[in-house]
Amino acid sequence: MTITAQLLGSVRLPGGRAVVDDFHEARADGTRRLLLRRGAGLEVHDVAALCAGEVSPLAVVPVPWPGWDAGVHSAAPDGSFVVFSGQRSVRAVAVGGGALWEYRHGCWGPELGHEHSGDDQQVCPGSEHGSVRVSDDGRLVWAHVVAADADYQELWVVLDARDGRELARVPLTDSYASGSHHQSLPDGAHMALCVGMGQDGILLYWARRDGEGVVVRDLNEGLDRILLDVHPENGRFLTVEHYGADLQLHDLDGTLLAEAEPAGPGPDRWDWCAGFVDADTVLASTGHEYGDDDPVRHSLMDAKTLEHLGQLDYPGPVTGYVRPLGDGTWLTHDRASDTLSRWTRAAP
Repeated sequence: MTITAQLLGSVRLPGGRAVVDDFHEARADGTRRLLLRRGAGLEVHDVAALCAGEVSPLAVVPVPWPGWDAGVHSAAPDGSFVVFSGQRSVRAVAVGGGALWEYRHGCWGPELGHEHSGDDQQVCPGSEHGSVRVSDDGRLVWAHVVAADADYQELWVVLDARDGRELARVPLTDSYASGSHHQSLPDGAHMALCVGMGQDGILLYWARRDGEGVVVRDLNEGLDRILLDVHPENGRFLTVEHYGADLQLHDLDGTLLAEAEPAGPGPDRWDWCAGFVDADTVLASTGHEYGDDDPVRHSLMDAKTLEHLGQLDYPGPVTGYVRPLGDGTWLTHDRASDTLSRWTRAAP
């Protein structure tokens, strides 16, 4: 069965592939922001305005370390500041460009015990990085960092968004990250951390603030899965097996609720971009990351059972990853024309 995709808007956006391939910020209040690195600045865009042709960003915030191109950053819900995940520190920068605070941590460089010149702009070899996320109420910053002492230890810390003061920390004893990303639950209280360790697997945690401490749920028993998206209402979440073999739907405690393999002819592995188009529908793709010469296919599935509903039919060729937005729409990016497009399901 095929389902017709309807174009809602397109805009030429050089470098826009990153806002589809990487994780956007969906907030509990329904706002959706895209962060796009362009030169020495990080642009903050509103999804709806951008796809309606408004290419001017809501804000442009200078990147603290121009030579550092890794890390997953986060904008405050009110758009007043951005928190950057650096190689040796987490730094909050106001929209006007002024540094608000800095939280120093150990270096993500893979060579243990290597020296630093003392130059704040020094970038050490290696692509390993952490991530940050501002909470939905704007009061906390969750950060995945390396401890500052001599022995290598990764930490998940909670910082005060006003001044960067550390409020709580959780040692991640088995983590040797190549990268990570955060996602928040629609209740605004829970936060998720997904740590990628390359061929060594994936780690996944949920946590919430509890008084002066943090309650953490370790979801790694029997899992080697990438966190893809969180349901916009009930907190259930989607994961994909490390190498794309299957897509799974989980309850908040990690319980498996449903599972799906790619349907029909073509690639037999899912790409790592998938998510909730809305509360009732999941969108996932095949053919990009593991498809070789096979065409890209975008499939809609039931959000409760992951039953296949049909393959999307576009008015023209669509390649690359797909990024569901949770509001009934999704994004694609065409590399040849550098065009970002927003789609929805056509009315029957």
